Amino acid sequence: MSTKEVEKIFREYDIRGIFGQDLTQDVVFNIGRLLGERLKKLGERSVSIGMDARTHSPILFGWLKSGFENADIEVYDLGLIPTPVAYFATYNTINGVQCKNSVMITGSHNPPEYNGFKITLQNAPFYGEAIRELGQELITQLDSHPFIPSSKDSHKLPALDFYIAFLSEQFSHLAHFPYPIAVDCGNGVAGVAIKQVLENLHIKYEGLYFEPDGTFPNHHPDPSEEENLHDLKTTMAQQQIPIGIAFDGDADRLALLSTNYSYKGDELAILFAREMASRGIKPVVIGEVKCSSIMYDEIDKIGKAVMYKTGHSNLKVKLKELGAHLAAEMSGHIFFKERYFGYDDAIYSAFRALELFIKATPQEIESQIAALPKMFSTPEEKIATTEERKFALIAELKERLANPPSDFPKIVKVIDIDGLRVVFENGWGLLRASNTTPVLVSRFEARSQESAMLYKQKMLDLLAQCQ
Repeated sequence: MSTKEVEKIFREYDIRGIFGQDLTQDVVFNIGRLLGERLKKLGERSVSIGMDARTHSPILFGWLKSGFENADIEVYDLGLIPTPVAYFATYNTINGVQCKNSVMITGSHNPPEYNGFKITLQNAPFYGEAIRELGQELITQLDSHPFIPSSKDSHKLPALDFYIAFLSEQFSHLAHFPYPIAVDCGNGVAGVAIKQVLENLHIKYEGLYFEPDGTFPNHHPDPSEEENLHDLKTTMAQQQIPIGIAFDGDADRLALLSTNYSYKGDELAILFAREMASRGIKPVVIGEVKCSSIMYDEIDKIGKAVMYKTGHSNLKVKLKELGAHLAAEMSGHIFFKERYFGYDDAIYSAFRALELFIKATPQEIESQIAALPKMFSTPEEKIATTEERKFALIAELKERLANPPSDFPKIVKVIDIDGLRVVFENGWGLLRASNTTPVLVSRFEARSQESAMLYKQKMLDLLAQCQ
């Protein structure tokens, strides 16, 4: 493999690539070995490894385990689990074992040929510059450290059983929930956890695609795409089920639906913040740069809203730094620190969502969203570019915005914490470089469709001058 081929799998938030092409035996072994060396420098001696339903996840487990054990790190096998269970294991003592480090083998919502690693060291995400440094070190050492198979047996750690027991106890007040619900696990791994919790709580549900299958035979496991919610909506309509829940492939992203509405991540943040306020909490909520201005305005009425960078690792770190109660992404990553541990757990978040329907009917929840100020929003759109150009384009655009054309809409301010969120008199426009793919991401919002489309046209015209 060339240096560029190896470098591309080390993303901002995780390591991800195509099995057998990018994630080869020697590459994965050395990822484990080098992470093991880092753990020893931190005074750590063990790591827990879980995996999703992809067909090659067990093979990657063996290669990664061999790498860690080559570095004299003890490996605990978490088995087939949702990603949040790997995080849960780092915060809890399980059968007398307290291990603050984990690797989740998952390709998340990517196509079946992809896989990767989400890494936690000492309860903190391993991401950004740390991942890139690991990649550079691997490149220099790959040829001198070929794969050495492990001869040790795995130590099984039943984190999933502890997680199911925890959720069943935490949400015992939801027992005999008053509405039936529909749940689409998309043949990912959510079903191995949520099925037992629902049954423990005697919640009536219609389950779709609970069986883990890494080929994803029914639909792509990405609930942020409307087309992937078709079967769930059909089931809800045919069986007159008022609440629907869907998960991505590794169960760290949630979609919530009611009879007439699909809730966006920032709308869920408003609902969760209001629920906290009803209990006397003045919520501090972190959103990302793609979130609607409505979310920030509404939460500021009852607490404090903070805008920050997109990305689950960024938000986990900021949540801990600020001591905030909640963080949310448009894509459905929801992070609860209030009553929980502060990471993105779609299964936990699903039960927090069900709590909303104890205090209000599904129609009343829909009415809360309908009563929000009206804004016109464009969907998130992607503009193809290259890895080499994407950040340079944003930097050049920032320079041009400092002295825009005479016919450019009046700029109130430019927020540059993650790309460029340009605030205009009647709305805003966003252009940011994706941290995981060679694209720019755009989104526009305004009080009218005409204003939103004007902001879009003018910003994209200015961007075109940068290319």
